[in-house]
Amino acid sequence: MAIRVIHPGALTTVQDLGRFGYQAFGMPCSGVMDPQAYRAANYLVGNESGEAVLECTLFGGIYQFEKDAVCALTGADMLPTLDGTAVPMYRPFPVSRGQTLMLGTAVSGCRTTLAVAGGIDVPVVMGSRSTNLKCALGGYSGRALQAGDVLPVGASKIFCKDISAAPDSSVAAIACSGSENLTDVSDRTVEAPEYSEDLNIRVILGPQDDYFTEKGLDTFFSGIYTVSQESDRMGCRLSGPAIESKNGTDIISDAIVFGSIQVTPAGLPIILLADRQTTGGYAKIATVCSDDLPKLAQARPGYRIHFEDIT
Repeated sequence: MAIRVIHPGALTTVQDLGRFGYQAFGMPCSGVMDPQAYRAANYLVGNESGEAVLECTLFGGIYQFEKDAVCALTGADMLPTLDGTAVPMYRPFPVSRGQTLMLGTAVSGCRTTLAVAGGIDVPVVMGSRSTNLKCALGGYSGRALQAGDVLPVGASKIFCKDISAAPDSSVAAIACSGSENLTDVSDRTVEAPEYSEDLNIRVILGPQDDYFTEKGLDTFFSGIYTVSQESDRMGCRLSGPAIESKNGTDIISDAIVFGSIQVTPAGLPIILLADRQTTGGYAKIATVCSDDLPKLAQARPGYRIHFEDIT
C-alpha cells in the first residue's frame, strides 16, 4: 500500500516521537512538533505508539491513495476534503483506492498531523523514522516531501465504517478483509483543542536565570512577545521588549531541551523546539512546561505570547 504525493504543501515531513539516545554525539532528536496531536492521530487509526505520521505546516497539500486506508487528521484544521467532500478532524475516516485527500490552508494553528493505519513505513534510521532536515537524515530521503514521492504504508490491523453514510445504508468495512479479526475504530473520537492567537505559556525559571537583572526578569514576565516570520521547527523566534542581562548572555555551551528559552545578545528570546541543536551558548532564562509545548507547535507568525512563572 502506498500514498502518492500530488502536491506536498508548504512543508510536509515524516515524523514520529523523535530520535533519542544520540544527543551526546551531537545528533538532534527531531520528531513531531505537537506530541498531543500526534498521539491523538495514532490512537484514532489504531496505530501502535511510535508509528510515523505526516506533519503538514500551514498548507497541507494533495495526496492520492493507491489502496484502501483508514486515516485521521489532528492539529490545525486545514479544511480537508476527500474527492471534494469534507472529512472530519479528530475522527477516523476510510479512504478508498484512487481517492484524493486535499488539505488546504490552516484556519487556525499551524501544523496538521495526518496518520494512516499501519503508519508511514519509511526506513528506521538510528531508532526513528523522523526527518532531520538539517542533517538530511531519516524520513523520506532526509527531506521534505516533493510532488511525485510515493510513501509506503505498513499493514493495518483495523477497519473503519463509512461514518458519513446514512445509518440505514449498507456500509462496507474499508481497509480489511476478514474484518471480524480486526478492530473497528469507527466510533473513536478525540476532543479538538482550540488554538488562540494569544498564548499563555507556563515556564520554570532557569537554568541561567541568574544572568538576568530583576528588571530583565520583570520584562520577560510582563511583556507580550510576537512569533516572528523567522520561526521554524528548530526555534520559535520572538520579537518584543528586550530582556536586560547583567553582563551579556554568552555562556559556555551546555545542553538544550525541547522548550529551552535562550536569550540572544540583543535581549530577545528564542524557544528551542523539535529540531533544536543539542547544545547552545546563550543563557537560558527559563524552560517551557512540557504540557504547553503543543501550544507552541501551533503558534504561527503573528501569534502573541505571554510567559507565566510556575514552580
